[in-house]
Parts: sequence; C-alpha cells; structure tokens
Amino acid sequence: MGWIRMTSDQIETEHICCALGTKSYERAVAEKKQWLKDRMDEGLVFYRLDERAKVFIEYMPAEKAWVPICAPNFMYVHCLWVSGRHQNNGYAKQLLDYCKNDAIERGMDGIVHIVSNKKLPFLSDKTFFEHMGFEAVDRAEPYFQLMALRWNERAVVPTFNKRARLSTDDEGISVYYTAQCPFAVGVLEELSKVAAARNVPFQAHRMTKREEAQNGPTIWTTFGLFYDGKFVTHEIVSPNKFDRMLTRLIAEKG
Repeated sequence: MGWIRMTSDQIETEHICCALGTKSYERAVAEKKQWLKDRMDEGLVFYRLDERAKVFIEYMPAEKAWVPICAPNFMYVHCLWVSGRHQNNGYAKQLLDYCKNDAIERGMDGIVHIVSNKKLPFLSDKTFFEHMGFEAVDRAEPYFQLMALRWNERAVVPTFNKRARLSTDDEGISVYYTAQCPFAVGVLEELSKVAAARNVPFQAHRMTKREEAQNGPTIWTTFGLFYDGKFVTHEIVSPNKFDRMLTRLIAEKG
C-alpha cells in the first residue's frame, strides 16, 4: 500500500476519492475533475492512497486558493480526508507531512487550513491540527477558524479577508458554491425543488473565478447557504434536512 500523486493526465481515468459511490452525481464529478485539472496548472497537489478509499489531501499555494484568506507564502490545505477503516493508522499525519515537506522545499513560511470551533460536517477536526502544531490565528463568524503552522516566526500572520461579508442581498435561499466538491454541485437541483414546493425563492451562484471566491460572501467557498441574506450553514445538506431547515427559518421569520 502506497501513495499516488495525481497528475492532470490521470484525472480522467483515476478515482478522486471523495466521489466514490456518487454515480448519481456523474456530471458533478466531471466538473470536480475539471476544476482539479485547471488548478493543477496553478500548483495544486493531490495525493491519495493507492487503493479505492477516501484517503487523500488537496493543497495549493494560499495566494491561489479559492478562499477569502490572506496568507502570503503559505500553503493552503483545501481538503484532508481519511475515512472509515483507514482512520487511526497515521495516514492523516503522513499526508500532512507531504504538504509540509513540499512547502518547505518551495521556501514557504507555513501551512494554513480552515476549521470550525467545534466538530461540524465537511470541516476538519480542529483537535487534530492542534496536535500537529497548528494554532488559531484568526476567526470569522459564526464558527470559522483559520489555523496556521508556522516555521518562520517572522512571517506575516495569516488572516481571513476582511472583505468577506458573510451576507448577501438575495431574497429567500441563496447558495454560493464552487466546483471544488461534487456533492455541492450535485445537490443543488434537489434543494431547488424543496424550496419551490414551499414557494421560497432559490438562487444558486457558482463562483467560477478565484477572485470571486477570494472576495465572496462565504468563508467556506465550497458551499455557503443563506436565507434572506443571512448566513445559515456551510454544510451540504440533504433534501430532507434542508426541508426541516426551511421549516425552522420560515417560522423564525414569522
């Protein structure tokens, strides 16, 4: 058992881990693969376990990451995922070490990653990154934290982009997303049907350029759901959970 560093030439034929078992999201998987290919030209690195499993890391220079952060000369970890029976085998540390060694070889000052102040779906476990020497260097409402591992103490301390508003001017439900995650792309049609059944306006705004994501209204640019302009969640929710969420939001609105 070993590791594969994926290349843009391999993307079409190799699995991309997070999309295992998502046959109903074939279009979304194709869009994720294209997003990866395009980002690899900008320095994105994708390592995965050499077997059919959800064990992988995606990282790239923070200046080119599709998130609202200011972290010059840092590496940004977009996604680190070790699931199922592969947990507690040291794989997460190995993958993070690949990122760290790569960043050091490039002359970078450290690594950054976005987590939450508590365990939430689709965000990494903060305690693991603390164990690996990361510390929280900035916070953004309602629960986002920017973690940094710095080996150059003279380096600029990374921060969230203060222009990230965490609000929109949209009425009803609005979702701001990118093709970074096939689940985000794949669930939108189902969510729009739930909203339509309740006569709630629904808008999906896909961010197709890095600048849009870096200056957009949501911290977790993979998926950000808003109701009447207010941030609700970063979680890519199922139709049933979204329906329950709408019930609560409508009731709170009165």
